[in-house]
Amino acid sequence: MIEIFTQTEREALREALIARAQQDPDVSAAALVGSVATGREDRWSDIDLVLGVEASVVDTVAHRWTNAMYGEHGAVHHLDVVAAGVLYRVFLLASSLQVDISFWPQDQVRATEESFQLLFGEVNEPTVPREQDPAAAIGWAWLYALHARSALARGRTWQAVMMLDDLRNQVLSLACLRHGLVAFHGRGVDQLPTAVLAAFADAHSSDLTDAALARRFRSLLDLLLTEIIEYDRDLAERLRPSLLLLTSQS
Repeated sequence: MIEIFTQTEREALREALIARAQQDPDVSAAALVGSVATGREDRWSDIDLVLGVEASVVDTVAHRWTNAMYGEHGAVHHLDVVAAGVLYRVFLLASSLQVDISFWPQDQVRATEESFQLLFGEVNEPTVPREQDPAAAIGWAWLYALHARSALARGRTWQAVMMLDDLRNQVLSLACLRHGLVAFHGRGVDQLPTAVLAAFADAHSSDLTDAALARRFRSLLDLLLTEIIEYDRDLAERLRPSLLLLTSQS
């Protein structure tokens, strides 16, 4: 019977991966990132390991480490995300532990956030984290609102539910940004003021009737306009007529 991972098992695996990195002739630098690097690790934290390798052997090293994750550590699947020339390979273990191993060309290895603990090797100067941009969340929000409107009009209940959920998430991101919280992956949402979260709770319902979805849509559009006003009042005034038009059609 497979059981959920324990913290002891997670720590043992992390140490084993660090030892593998130290013994791998193609790995010139390694670092831990995430909650363990800032002392915020808890029962549900994953493992985040950064590896620096020569650009010409990134694929070879990633393939070798992937075989080890499946053959030795119980991986059952993995997901690849490539950004700015870096391969982020995210593994799911049978125990439900998530292990993120990123393979960085050596000339790019650097701290991109405060949670960076260098284990060995040399890295480049850290980059200053980019400020989170409310404009992108606003754009995605009105786009999801458009699709929610058309889904409701076409009687596509579950598509409407998905679009309304996506709209809500973008508005929550805007609320996080306004309060100086991390919007990425909802990390700051639970730190929002109680009154703010209460307003979003009112905009959420398990009722899938047309009338209930329409009410939810109107509430979310009101919340969206409130957040846009905090960011850019002129933009809010430009968007208001179009957003109200969506409301009138729902």
